[in-house]
Amino acid sequence: MRLEQLLHELPLQASHGDLSVAVAALTCDSRQVAAGTLFFALHGTKVDGHRFIHQAVASGAAAIVLEDPTYAPAQIPWVQVTNGRQAMALMAARFFGQPTRDLPLIGITGTNGKTTTSYLLEGILTAAGLPAAVLGTISYRFGDTCIEASHTTPESTELQGIFRQLADAGAKAFVMEVSSHSLEQRRVDGSVFDVGIFTNLTRDHLDYHGTMQAYSSAKQRLFSELLKPDTSTPVRHAVINADDPAAEDFIQAAACPVIRYGLAQDAEVTVREMSSSVNGISAILVTPQGEQPFHSQLLGGFNLSNILAAATAGVALRLPLQAIVQGIEQHTTVPGRLERVVNGVGVTCLVDYAHTGDALENVLSTLKELATARIITVFGCGGDRDNGKRPIMGRIAADYSDLAIVTSDNPRTEDPHEILRQIREGILPLGLREYSPDELTTNPEYKGFVMLENRHEAIRLGVQLAKPGDILLLAGKGHEDYQIIGTTKHHFDDREEASNAFRERT
Repeated sequence: MRLEQLLHELPLQASHGDLSVAVAALTCDSRQVAAGTLFFALHGTKVDGHRFIHQAVASGAAAIVLEDPTYAPAQIPWVQVTNGRQAMALMAARFFGQPTRDLPLIGITGTNGKTTTSYLLEGILTAAGLPAAVLGTISYRFGDTCIEASHTTPESTELQGIFRQLADAGAKAFVMEVSSHSLEQRRVDGSVFDVGIFTNLTRDHLDYHGTMQAYSSAKQRLFSELLKPDTSTPVRHAVINADDPAAEDFIQAAACPVIRYGLAQDAEVTVREMSSSVNGISAILVTPQGEQPFHSQLLGGFNLSNILAAATAGVALRLPLQAIVQGIEQHTTVPGRLERVVNGVGVTCLVDYAHTGDALENVLSTLKELATARIITVFGCGGDRDNGKRPIMGRIAADYSDLAIVTSDNPRTEDPHEILRQIREGILPLGLREYSPDELTTNPEYKGFVMLENRHEAIRLGVQLAKPGDILLLAGKGHEDYQIIGTTKHHFDDREEASNAFRERT
């Protein structure tokens, strides 16, 4: 494709050279530049891409898109734009043939519930005869095509290429988790959304956004800008969780019709006659299209909210109610989301990705309602991330559990013991007893907690202490199969660790 085609209707500040030059690839990483590549020089959070323009030129770049003309090369064509990231996203969509223009695209944003909602939607769309590709935290996949997820939402040049690959593989719809980072960095600009879902808003990513208002505003872009109806997509819908305190902010931000879901009075999609047990959730789904009973194997009120989010998106797309219920009922589990670890000792061992205070409280409150014996929770907090949530998560884990085992979770470049100390600060006001690992092996008499930095040993301790009927929750890492220590990834999977520990125990 020629550069001038990619620039169609894109406002330019200045340009230089032959804009009819052929472009064979796009990237903002100078290390990936080869002959014919269009290189985007972006102002990053850590490095300035303009400093690598000379390297891109030396590697055979066809042209440069930049914001600062001070770095403009004389040898090859270049264009100056106001917002490099937005330009890159729009040009990437054109380069890959606008893959989301003719297929339904549902974007899911919110602090928690995005992944489970995406899996539910995959089932609903498939039941409706629209086999869906899913792009999320765990993977980007469709049928036999599965690409390991580098980010919840990849960079725009990668994202549009993945859309094209999955569409060519036969996908008839797209479901995408949309992170606040990607909205702030305009990675999803150029994607044509038909439905946007807001799940909830609780504290997360403040290490990046700084304030809850900035975090919320980033997520609101999906509804205020990217769901604005236009001539290509005149009908778009915002699906909003009416039960969340931030709902009204997102409703006010929406530039398209809103459909509310939840248990609130003004929710257009809700349930009645609901019952919940260790076997799942049963209820009658109530929608503007009619009512239908359903049973889901998912557990807890937070998963009911995820079910309603997915069902409401189906309603927005005018899918048959029967297909919506079929998709809900056929869904069984999501990797790392209350995923069971089978064992022969009668312990309910669950692995969950809960890594925010709200997510951990949702999971533990559900387990508390279902528990017939003790709850033992193994959890930690990631390094180089928002440290304000550490004492919050410590308090929640210790308050809801009979025993909280505080351990490492991707310490990265931080001192693991300092992370544990900050978690401990949230537990101390509860007045609980702090045990040593050795004391616990003699069966603790009182509710309490223990600090054990080594996650391998922490999981083994939890398995060793759990009795038949107990619930053992391994929280924080979920589907992840690695532990980041320093800047190095080491293989580590909570599910494997627990399985091995139970096998040795029996």
